[in-house]
Amino acid sequence: MSVPLRRSLKDSLEQDLNNMDNFLEKLGPLSGQGREPSSLPHDPVGMRQQLQEELEEVRARLEPYMVEVHERVGWNLDGLRRQLKPYTTDLMEQVALRVQELQEQLRLVGEDTKAQLLEGVDEARGLLQELQNRVMHHTHRVKALFHPYAQRLVTGIEHHVQELHRSVAPHAAASPARLSRCVQVLSRKLTFKAKALHARIRQNLDQLREELTAFARASTDSAEEGPDPDPQVLSQEVRQRLQAFRHDTFLQIAAFTRAIDQETEEVQLQLAPPPPGHSAFAPEFLQDDNSQARSKLQARLDDLWEDINYSLHDHDFGHLGEP
Repeated sequence: MSVPLRRSLKDSLEQDLNNMDNFLEKLGPLSGQGREPSSLPHDPVGMRQQLQEELEEVRARLEPYMVEVHERVGWNLDGLRRQLKPYTTDLMEQVALRVQELQEQLRLVGEDTKAQLLEGVDEARGLLQELQNRVMHHTHRVKALFHPYAQRLVTGIEHHVQELHRSVAPHAAASPARLSRCVQVLSRKLTFKAKALHARIRQNLDQLREELTAFARASTDSAEEGPDPDPQVLSQEVRQRLQAFRHDTFLQIAAFTRAIDQETEEVQLQLAPPPPGHSAFAPEFLQDDNSQARSKLQARLDDLWEDINYSLHDHDFGHLGEP
């Protein structure tokens, strides 16, 4: 946006502040401010149409500015998503690597293993007890190895969200206080979800350990009561349980990545809301709970009013340069 166009838009918005005052005054009977609570106007359809016309006029004047703000904020939020992607990619790579290691460490296929299983019940029982011990040791070790990656994700979220705050501040239409609130909420939500993801990975490892040790115990009991266990069957069972762990953990990491997208999209709508004439901005007046609809509209107009005043009086339009 060129400097003359910014100045023209700013002059136009300043000229429209009185019009916005008149528009908000028209909402007075709806919100009941300064008077006894009243019912809906006698002609609610006509009132709704009049308000929509007013909103359309405001939307037409604000849209060029709001579209640019929306794009600037969105560009910075895309940057946050790109910065967090390596952390989730590292987690997925670690899951695949640790599953491969566990598969090697718990492998039971081989001539030595087969010969040991055929030597008798005591030898088979000893081998299966060794398998249980290895399961306990290596799953505990893998759990410890995941901790620094999970901690790095939490630290990365805190760091990059603060960077987002600094980079969005010159472009956001929101007041500094509202911007700070939005960023803090985003940081808390993503940090909570990252810690929950780490907890789920730990739970997956605990479940894997319990399943494999239970399977080894059951195989020991079978060896005492029947034919010698087949090492191929044992290895296949271990492999299937490991692949199930890998699959479930990958799904949870992917769900966390989608949550990052959803939370950042919500922040974009909060910091760069849709134009006032948009259906997402103006709730329906003829809902069952009309007071809730009126309160929602009034709250959104208050946010818009606060942001417009900040942008016109305290914000330097020259910051809206190219990224």
